[in-house]
Amino acid sequence: MNEHREFVNLVNNVPYPSHKIKLRAGGYERFLEAPPRFVYTPGARHPPPPTHTKPKALGAADQRMIMDRLTAWYLRLTLDRPWIIMVFMVLFTAVAVYYAQGFKLDASADSLTLENDRDLRYYRAIRGRYGSDDFLFITYTPRADILSDATLADIKALRDELASMERISSVTSLLDVPLIDSPRMSFSEIQDETRTLEHPKVDRELARREFTQSRLYRNLLMSPNGKTTTLQVNFKRDKRYHELLQKREGLRAKRLEAQLSPEEQTELDAVTREFKHYSSGFREQESTDIARVRAILDRHKEKAEIHLGGLPMVASDMIDFIRNDIRVFGVGVALFLITLLAIAFKRPRWVLLPMLICILAGIGMIGYLGLVEWPVTVVSSNFISLMLILTLSLSVHLIVRYEELQHERPDSDHLWKVGETIKSKFTPSLFTALTTMVAFASLIFSDIRPVMDFGWMMMVGVGMAFVLAFLIFPTVLALLKPSTPVFRRVDVTARITRRFARLIERRGKGTLIIYGAVVILSVLGIFKLTVENSFIDYFKKTTEIYQGMLLIDRQVGGTTPLDVILNPTKKFLAFYAEEQAEAFPDEGLKIPGEGEAGISGTSFWFNIFELETVSKVHEYLEGLSQTGKVLSLDTTMALLTQLNDDKSLDNWTLAIMYKKMPEKVKRIVFEPYMSSDGNQVRFAVRIIDSDPELKRDALIKQIRSDLVEKLGLKPEQVELSGMLVLYNNVLQSLFRSQMLTLSVVFVAIMLMFGLLFRSVRLAAICVVPTLVAAALILGMMGWFGIPLDIMTITIAAITIGIGVDDTIHYVHRIREEFALDGDYWAAVRRSHGSVGRAIYYTSVTITLGFSILALSNFIPSIYFGLLTGLAMVVALIANLTLLPLLIVVFKPLGQARSA
Repeated sequence: MNEHREFVNLVNNVPYPSHKIKLRAGGYERFLEAPPRFVYTPGARHPPPPTHTKPKALGAADQRMIMDRLTAWYLRLTLDRPWIIMVFMVLFTAVAVYYAQGFKLDASADSLTLENDRDLRYYRAIRGRYGSDDFLFITYTPRADILSDATLADIKALRDELASMERISSVTSLLDVPLIDSPRMSFSEIQDETRTLEHPKVDRELARREFTQSRLYRNLLMSPNGKTTTLQVNFKRDKRYHELLQKREGLRAKRLEAQLSPEEQTELDAVTREFKHYSSGFREQESTDIARVRAILDRHKEKAEIHLGGLPMVASDMIDFIRNDIRVFGVGVALFLITLLAIAFKRPRWVLLPMLICILAGIGMIGYLGLVEWPVTVVSSNFISLMLILTLSLSVHLIVRYEELQHERPDSDHLWKVGETIKSKFTPSLFTALTTMVAFASLIFSDIRPVMDFGWMMMVGVGMAFVLAFLIFPTVLALLKPSTPVFRRVDVTARITRRFARLIERRGKGTLIIYGAVVILSVLGIFKLTVENSFIDYFKKTTEIYQGMLLIDRQVGGTTPLDVILNPTKKFLAFYAEEQAEAFPDEGLKIPGEGEAGISGTSFWFNIFELETVSKVHEYLEGLSQTGKVLSLDTTMALLTQLNDDKSLDNWTLAIMYKKMPEKVKRIVFEPYMSSDGNQVRFAVRIIDSDPELKRDALIKQIRSDLVEKLGLKPEQVELSGMLVLYNNVLQSLFRSQMLTLSVVFVAIMLMFGLLFRSVRLAAICVVPTLVAAALILGMMGWFGIPLDIMTITIAAITIGIGVDDTIHYVHRIREEFALDGDYWAAVRRSHGSVGRAIYYTSVTITLGFSILALSNFIPSIYFGLLTGLAMVVALIANLTLLPLLIVVFKPLGQARSA
């Protein structure tokens, strides 16, 4: 073994006869020839650059000297003083592990909405007026008769156990609601007492009929077949949470209209931080409560089939999915990559070193997210997998280059090969990292908050991966003893890549024709892309979310809430404004109260004239095939008519009944559907989300249009709100966001290619392979009816961002090969046999790594993993066929030299 460390001019790699430098290694000193301009000397201090009395512009030689000095400083740090890097990495890891304690997950409604969505602000205002929809919904299908003593006793025990929880304000079951037709009660009777199912005067068979036929309770408390009942578990309203939320949203809304003052901006920053901390604890407590609810339900599952639903449960389970995905994908991808590295490189160092870099990059990213308190959502839950894959891609290119040098110059010094590896791969790796960061940066132009956050996260992650790879790889490798080259009798990978070269050399025209056909079909498929998808279909059929939502959807009136809000006319508001101004000139506009005429005489909607309109709207909404349960003031009027001995109601009777109604009954039949002044009414509609014919955007537009054109309402009177509207807003933004992110990433990467290769023609050629891959995947989604969602919208940008990495490495190598003899096809063959192997390894690794996502319980993650993996295969083939073919055809490297 050579005892000396021989390291000659890492910058030029060619000895010059003029100057000599001293190298120190292993206690030995020897002199080696070196170039006169600048040489890296291990262990030596270099004089500062000469100063000039007069500043002057830097020329090419000066710039090269600066780069040489930076290169020498970097190599001295990593190769000559590795202990500095090792200490730094230990400190880096310790700090990252410490801050990783602040790592958070978020699956709240805020994390799945549009940025600055007006409908979100209106939704919150409506929920504040009519009550929150943050409640749990329990379906209970007993094995015995639903009204038997044993069943009712179990329901009562379940209700009481749930109600005993500290943060539960109330539990509503079929035991708690007032019954007015079991037997029929008069209005005077209901003022004296409120009868429930446990009341001795209630007839259970009549109650069964009331539960299954009443307009209020059918499909709400009991399924039409009388076999399933429901319980609604209401959480106590967290006043501090809503105060902070309201203050934050108020300042954000003001910022959209005008610039905030420094004091207001400071207040917004402080409120945002406080809300972030408070909401994190709030979500954790909510998850704990839901776990306790599940534990209670488990004790009753012997007597009934029980499912849990509701927005808090969905958010909690989504966090569990995210946590499980991070754990499974992180460990699964790591084990998978270890296996691939062992098969591909057959040496422990080429397994342990890349995995060390990957693990430190993952820990560093988790620590960073904890430090800046940046929660991970369902969209960014696969960031660990992406970090591992992208970091490994950088490492594989370094390994392959080092092994090439091992085979080409086996007798050369170990440190020289490490330095030459870093030198030759630094520039292409830097630009691959930058282009990948640009691709992820394009996601911030989306209006969808979790997609934007995912883009920012991965920008930071890729930058961190690059820095760690180029610090750890040379440092650790320099400390290891040089390895003997691995003798390969048959290099299968090189055979595969060289076969691609022979194919395009012989069948160039046919290859271009095939790609032309692929592009045409892909474009046609893109025009078939849709964004319509069902939230229930985001989950596997074996999950509780899916099973619970499906049961609620089909048997208890639908899952997705839609609120139809009707306001008074402008004329009515203007009239009362004028009346108020005359009566109270110093107090401004007051919303009219009951007064002497009662609410029916002062309100816009609660009178016999406008209640006819309310009835027509209710009938219209109930008649839509996509709607399930519909509740409104018209439902209340049907109950009031029953209490009035089925006689018609006049305004005087309406006012009396409203005033004399017991508060418990009023909270159920009035408060959820009419404002306290009677000037706004709400129709609580539940949409059947599992309906395959459901088109949300078309339904929302149809309702809005029909209420104006067919039922005669003014456009300003109609407002639609609820989760259906918010979810539809996200869906409708997907296609626009997809096209916008694609345009941004295309332009940005074109500019970067132009900067890197200093050739517009070569830059244009370089973007073609990955664009073809991205277009093909989007086209396939269109042809096969796979809709865009919050996960698949990122595929195109990721495909381009990762695909261009291989493009850069290939073009960087083919330029070097072409410079040797000026022969395009010879350069292609050599490039396929060298860098083609690295491209093959990285693409196969990325593809198989993404395939691990198929184990997720979240269907969009499965689509994301499989489609992105397929895109990587297409990008690999395009980079080994279309890219070199276009280079040969258009000759961007210059004219070929004659033999």
